[in-house]
Amino acid sequence: MSRPRILVAMSGGVDSSVAAARLVDQGYEVIGATLHLWDTPDDGSVRGRCCAPEDVHDARRVADALGIPHFAFDRRAEFDRDVVGPFVDAYLAAVTPSPCVRCNQLVKLPELLGLADRLGAPLLATGHFARVVRGPGGARLLRGRDRRKDQSYFLHAVSAADLTRLELPLGESTKEEVRAEALARGLPAAAKGESQELCFVPDGHHSDLVSARAGGRARPGPIVDAAGREVGAHRGVHAFTLGQRRGLGVAVGARAYVVGLDAATGTVRLGSREELAAGRAELGEVYAPRPLPERCDVVVRYRGVPAPGRVSLRGPGRARVEFDEPVHAVVPGQFAVLYAGDEVLGGGRIESMTRWGAA
Repeated sequence: MSRPRILVAMSGGVDSSVAAARLVDQGYEVIGATLHLWDTPDDGSVRGRCCAPEDVHDARRVADALGIPHFAFDRRAEFDRDVVGPFVDAYLAAVTPSPCVRCNQLVKLPELLGLADRLGAPLLATGHFARVVRGPGGARLLRGRDRRKDQSYFLHAVSAADLTRLELPLGESTKEEVRAEALARGLPAAAKGESQELCFVPDGHHSDLVSARAGGRARPGPIVDAAGREVGAHRGVHAFTLGQRRGLGVAVGARAYVVGLDAATGTVRLGSREELAAGRAELGEVYAPRPLPERCDVVVRYRGVPAPGRVSLRGPGRARVEFDEPVHAVVPGQFAVLYAGDEVLGGGRIESMTRWGAA
């Protein structure tokens, strides 16, 4: 018995290629789709990122090898509007954004699901390392079996309705198994490298992009030590993030971290690692499809260590997390994702943190 039509998001890389191949083997009517989101130089100067100019070509080669149709769709305007623009705005406001969460939440999944509807596909598949399980209570999102590669953090805000349509063929696999399978199948993407940086910041220097797009909004300011003494100057708070230790441009005689950023005055404040220990975090934009338990594990950054704590709702779309032990570098703009074991319960955007031991 044949399975239904399914749209597969194909980046031209190893993961999505193996995901598509597995679905073909399982009898689905597979259609490949690649979203053109960003342009980067095609001169070999930028390596280790997604959204390269050759990615559409690579995805099409894989689709041809699998004998499935493939379509490319230009979504650069949407990506710039919903991801890159807010990324720039956040850094200028002394907030550290989470563009990969935003991209999945506002661009990739909504656009792909809309395309799936237009193409008559009830299901959508991606190459994320996470799992969807279905039961009487509906679909639930779980961590991927490969904890080193688990990407459930980026998918925590997928709605319950959209989750019922999502297939994640790699959730039970490790990265090593996926790479070996691509090689054994002889897929064109088998030897392709991993994407290591943000697709629109391929060299890892986000401050260059922000400066180029700031339009005069970046302002210089002082760098001060724990006592408030000026120890240096900078060209904009967008070059810094809470918890940063390297690249400060000053020496204060002891190991120093960025512990405070003030966009209004342009002040960067340095201090000790202990000042970054959080006891509590306030969350906004909270999404939780089911009632939250009083206690859960909290992950405050991608690949962060789960930290046990208490969670309480503080109004519509708002919650407070109180940690059992100090948690370092709880950074406004990042997302705190809530787990019960392997299950994703939801999450919210970190708006502020309170130091461990403070009232």
